[in-house]
Amino acid sequence: MRIHIISLMLLATLFSCKKDSDKDGSYAYFGGEIINPNNDYVLLLSPSQKFDTLFLDNSNRFFTKLEDLKPGLYTFTHGGEYQMALLESRDSVMLRLNTIDFDESLVFTGMGAKKNNFLIKLFLENEKDQKNFINTAQLAPDKFEKYIDSARNKRLSEFSDFSNKNQLSALFNNVAETSINYSYFSAMEMYPFGYYGYRNLEQYKDLPSTFYNFRESIDYNNAALSDFFIYNRFLYSHFNNIALQAFYKNSQEDAIFTRHSVIYNLEKLKLMDEYVSNDTIKNKLLKNTTRDFISMCEDSTETAQIISSYLEKSTNTKDKAYIKGLVVALKHLKPGKTLPNIELRSYDNAIYKLSDVIIKPTVIYFWSSSLKIHYKNSHYKSQDLVKKYPNIDFIAININDNDNRYWKKTLEEFKFKTTNEYQFENPTEGKQTFAINTIYKMIVVDKDMQIVDLYYNMFQDKFEEALKQLN
Repeated sequence: MRIHIISLMLLATLFSCKKDSDKDGSYAYFGGEIINPNNDYVLLLSPSQKFDTLFLDNSNRFFTKLEDLKPGLYTFTHGGEYQMALLESRDSVMLRLNTIDFDESLVFTGMGAKKNNFLIKLFLENEKDQKNFINTAQLAPDKFEKYIDSARNKRLSEFSDFSNKNQLSALFNNVAETSINYSYFSAMEMYPFGYYGYRNLEQYKDLPSTFYNFRESIDYNNAALSDFFIYNRFLYSHFNNIALQAFYKNSQEDAIFTRHSVIYNLEKLKLMDEYVSNDTIKNKLLKNTTRDFISMCEDSTETAQIISSYLEKSTNTKDKAYIKGLVVALKHLKPGKTLPNIELRSYDNAIYKLSDVIIKPTVIYFWSSSLKIHYKNSHYKSQDLVKKYPNIDFIAININDNDNRYWKKTLEEFKFKTTNEYQFENPTEGKQTFAINTIYKMIVVDKDMQIVDLYYNMFQDKFEEALKQLN
């Protein structure tokens, strides 16, 4: 490992020398090495939503010079995993990671490496807190607030020490402080859902009057971080929380909270429109909230209400077209309808129509290589269900839109059977046609491809009861 790191540092030094010879313009160098690559390229997405495909060489390395650089957070993806790097003018950032342990193995070297290594450290700490949230959310409000406030202050102190030792830009300070503060804010917003649960959520009104004092410092329009997942995660959690008041005010007495309530979702859209003025941030919030609601709603009147509210508020023409297209797709996925006869690619690269592979009652479920826990659990569960219900087929469709080597590698790694394993021949078309907005979606059909029902939890008793009847 030491040899590899030294070689990357030498490359970074050479690139920084190249930088000095370029006196004009804003640019940066970005490259690195992928250990155990899952395909032969890295995708780089800029803050302006421009994609670059960076191919690996024979040593599994990649490199590019980014001309006319727009400083900001750049997203790089490989084999279904993704992470971010902060790139500013004259940086020469080299990364090294092992796909077996993507985030934990990620290390940066070169000019601009220190700030990115610090941000990755914050990311790993925040993700650890997220995984432990279900436990910490059981603490009483005062103890919970004290616990996460202590973690936040510790990280702010580390950031202050780091800042004092390094010359840092306002952009870096913005990203680092957001990473620390908005992870804390997210936990506070999610707390009542974890502590009270849906059945007793109305008791959120009993939280201390100072519990949400941090809201005074919220920036709803941080344009530089509109793609930063920590910032976005907070915004969704925040609007989920502050819309509760309207739900309980306009619902029947003793109503049990449901996130699929039309009252609740109309309120979220209204609040997003009122609080957020930046079009990029607002349109994304509105689109995703609307998409999630109409994907789960079976009431045409409520769907129409949400669509009307959304179209009134969004200013993004492409988003509006997407939502309208989703409504059309969902109409064709109702019980009693015939499933669209889309093309699939099998493990051995043969192309089939869906009608070629459905010969008896069938459960179609979806998976992504980037969601490891889900694809392992869903495959293991389907193996059990096949034994219990021999008259039902289970077809798995991988929805990754990268080349098909990675999904095959995943199947081989976990020794999953390759029969009844497929990818969409055209992933974009497939996901649109089947309105796949959540990986948990399952479509149950009879032998004639007539839709029996849609489900979203393979582990629910309700799902197994349906299988018993179908079997």
